[in-house]
Amino acid sequence: MKLKELVDYTGQFLEVDRFKDYCPNGLQVQGRSEVNKIVSGVTASMDLLEAARDAQADAILVHHGYFWRNESPVIAGIKHKRLKFLLQNDISLLAYHLPLDAHRTLGNNARIGQVLDLVIEGWTGEQGLIAYGCLPHETTLESFAEHLGARLLREPQIFGEKNRKVKRVAWCSGGAQGYFETAIALGVDAYISGEVSEQIFHLAHETGVAYIAAGHHATERYGIAALGNHLASEFGVEHEFIDLDNPI
Repeated sequence: MKLKELVDYTGQFLEVDRFKDYCPNGLQVQGRSEVNKIVSGVTASMDLLEAARDAQADAILVHHGYFWRNESPVIAGIKHKRLKFLLQNDISLLAYHLPLDAHRTLGNNARIGQVLDLVIEGWTGEQGLIAYGCLPHETTLESFAEHLGARLLREPQIFGEKNRKVKRVAWCSGGAQGYFETAIALGVDAYISGEVSEQIFHLAHETGVAYIAAGHHATERYGIAALGNHLASEFGVEHEFIDLDNPI
């Protein structure tokens, strides 16, 4: 397929124009015009770029690309090394950040719901990023955390009484600890995100709403893999998801 066709379709499918984001969503680095194989991964690190080249990818599809807010525009150091590598190997880089978090079927939060057997009841918060719903059955915070760790392949940090009952849950992947108070206002028993900040401990303790830090990478590996599979099915191209683990 043509690179332009891939970029245009994915942009429309994820509705990138409706999001206010910290980075450009879509094509970030242009490579060869024909795309026969896509490699997807969470972050466009040098390790992923090299793995994609070795896999003979024409395009790399990621959640975390380049050109973030407040970042220096100077092409030097690590940024120079990465961009030089892509250009020398004629490989395209496509990145989708908030649009991938929020997509109702293939997004990170939709996929977390599926992986954890959560029933999604709705979406709320800034740009509709926070999902909320319930567990099939009431359980304890400790049991739910064990279930989450087994499914996401990472032991979570939990803040709350281990024996407290959990039924209603809200979640938002990645570094979304700033949405904890929005989740609390929903009346949920627990909120899941990827990372945790100092003040979260106190909020969880004083409100009685549990906070689960499940890992930034661990909560954001599912959407990009699902998007790559969708594109492969839609256009008949080859797709390979490469999961380079990150303990954060």
